[in-house]
Amino acid sequence: MFITPAFAQTQAPGAPEAGISVPPVAPESPELGDTHSEVGHAAEAEHGGAFPPFDPTYFGSQLLWLAITFGFFYWILSTKLLPRLGGILEVRQDRIGADLKEAERSRAETDAAIAAYEQALAEAKQKAGVIAAETRATLTADLDSRRKAIEADLSARVVEAEGRISAIKAQALAEVDAIATETTEAIVATLIGDSSQAEAAAAVASVQKG
Repeated sequence: MFITPAFAQTQAPGAPEAGISVPPVAPESPELGDTHSEVGHAAEAEHGGAFPPFDPTYFGSQLLWLAITFGFFYWILSTKLLPRLGGILEVRQDRIGADLKEAERSRAETDAAIAAYEQALAEAKQKAGVIAAETRATLTADLDSRRKAIEADLSARVVEAEGRISAIKAQALAEVDAIATETTEAIVATLIGDSSQAEAAAAVASVQKG
């Protein structure tokens, strides 16, 4: 495309080349620009350049909403959550108390059973001691009576045996005297050819005395 120098001089710098259609841009209205500037300055002046929650201007409304929110949550807690928690804690406390009472009752029963067992054991030991003493005394008395009876029987048997021995001894001595007399008489008769029974008996008696 050929462009004349006159056309190039008349074209504004930065303008599009010929043949390219560019829509016209309407210049900014001075009234609209002033409005935007005034709004920006007003907002900046109103906030003072501070974050709204930290702006003292909004403290009143913030405290009001804080009170409303706190009251709402307090109502929720006091009417919904806390009663349920209280009920749960009360039930748990009652259950714990019942368990403690049951444990105390079981411990008391166990202590009573142990005390009864110890008392029964002590009574059994005492009764066993009494029975052992009575049995010992009975056995001792029985043994003493049997010993006395046996000793009396033995004494009687000894006396009887001594009597029998004395009788047998006397009988044996009497028979010995007769035998000695007869033997002496026979010996004398054999030696001297004449002897009497009276002389033989006298000879035996003198020998026994000597």
